[in-house]
Amino acid sequence: MRVIGIGETVLDIVFDSNNQPLSAKPGGSVYNAMISVARDGKKAAMITETGDDLVGKIINGFLAQNGVDDSLVTINKGCQSHLALAFLDQEKKANYEFYKFYSDQKIRFAMPDFAQGDCLLFGSYFAISPTLRSDVLPVLQAARRGGALLYYDINFRPTHAAEAPNLWPAIAENISLAHIVKCSDEDLQNLFGTSDWRSAYHEAIAPLCPIFICTQGSAGATLLTPDGEFHVDAPSITPVSTIGAGDSFNAGTLCGLIDQGLTSASLSAPDFRERLLRAMGRGIDFATEVCQTLDNYIARRQ
Repeated sequence: MRVIGIGETVLDIVFDSNNQPLSAKPGGSVYNAMISVARDGKKAAMITETGDDLVGKIINGFLAQNGVDDSLVTINKGCQSHLALAFLDQEKKANYEFYKFYSDQKIRFAMPDFAQGDCLLFGSYFAISPTLRSDVLPVLQAARRGGALLYYDINFRPTHAAEAPNLWPAIAENISLAHIVKCSDEDLQNLFGTSDWRSAYHEAIAPLCPIFICTQGSAGATLLTPDGEFHVDAPSITPVSTIGAGDSFNAGTLCGLIDQGLTSASLSAPDFRERLLRAMGRGIDFATEVCQTLDNYIARRQ
């Protein structure tokens, strides 16, 4: 069983509440998750693109150092890699400014041979960008045909809130292809103008995908299915940074799915919900660990 991620890469530069730089690390939502998946000892591969600059070399080198298969990474000659500036407030929550060069992005790779037991993680603007849609959609369709389990993290930033109506068709198509959809209550606010996850699920998500996870920061995460809603609590901590919280939750949940032996064929199993909740518990564990560091990924496992 393996996890394949498709998403953006950036160099994350983090600033404290006084606007002083704290760290610079390779990142990107799916990228962060794949590092944690590999550090947990699972097979991981990344589909993405970088420039051929020093930032790109740092990003690609970090994948290899952590055991993530980088054979599906496109290095765009003569192009710059992307930057993300994260400004932490007093509560250690981040406000972002992105420097991305979407017109330069191209991803060219041999399509993975998706099979039963594989998981595909996708999400963020990368999964709905008009520039990249013709590259991303065939991967999702191939994964679905091949029997992989598709996990979609909507991860919709406030910088794109005004574009929500135009981007919704691509988001809806992604939801319809996914087996599990996840987003935060903040994502819902940016996308729908409300953080009411119950109404968002019943009105917009459930008709397209019946399995939905909503993360709620320190309040934990809630699983919604046609059978009801089921909550997983989060421990009380003093966070250092919440930048990698959602990405780590995704990684932990995917590792939990593998540990539970859950595949796309398990969706109709009588104990699927209980096993998914246990997997979400691992997601909470990963997120809790990462929030207490400046890293965007879990520590290496022995």
